[in-house]
Amino acid sequence: MTSKDPKSIIRIARAGEPEISAEPLDLGARVRELRKARNWTLEQAATQAGLARSTLSKIENGQMSPTYEALKKLAVGLEISVPQLFTPPQKGQVNGRLALTRSGKGADYATATYEHELLAETLTKKQMLPYRARVRARSMEEFDGWVRHDGEEFLYVLTGVIKLYTEFYEPIEMRRGDSAYYDATMGHNVVSVSDEDATILWVTSLV
Repeated sequence: MTSKDPKSIIRIARAGEPEISAEPLDLGARVRELRKARNWTLEQAATQAGLARSTLSKIENGQMSPTYEALKKLAVGLEISVPQLFTPPQKGQVNGRLALTRSGKGADYATATYEHELLAETLTKKQMLPYRARVRARSMEEFDGWVRHDGEEFLYVLTGVIKLYTEFYEPIEMRRGDSAYYDATMGHNVVSVSDEDATILWVTSLV
């Protein structure tokens, strides 16, 4: 593999991201946050959850440790799962984010088999890595083994004809408009089988 294979591209996308350390969760503050996010009063939230207003108030203020039954009622009332009560929102999360990449203005990273153009590169803390690729490879012999990495991947053919090779399936010929979604830990390679280099859109999960 060259030093700029898909795995290193993913590392580039993650570079500079701050490490998020786990902190003890304040359940009362979390419940209050969820309630206020819905613009509910204590009375409204208590009614939704089937709990007494005083009970909910004590939970929010850390004066009472709720039973599992109370937790289930809270989760149902807030229309979430019980584990979500204990999952704090990601710090630094920004809603309404947007990154525009003009045609041909993405960051280029070439390998022996692909020419990658990273999209939305300016956006930090992405959950997905979108990139356009020009497929230069014409045979599996051009790859130094399988490409594999963490996460899941979505592939969409923009132009030309490709053949998607995977570790556990027969090769699949794909044309413009065809797409595939697969486990990226499974070995996979793409070659162009049209006269011209094919172009594809790849979206790789970063979580």
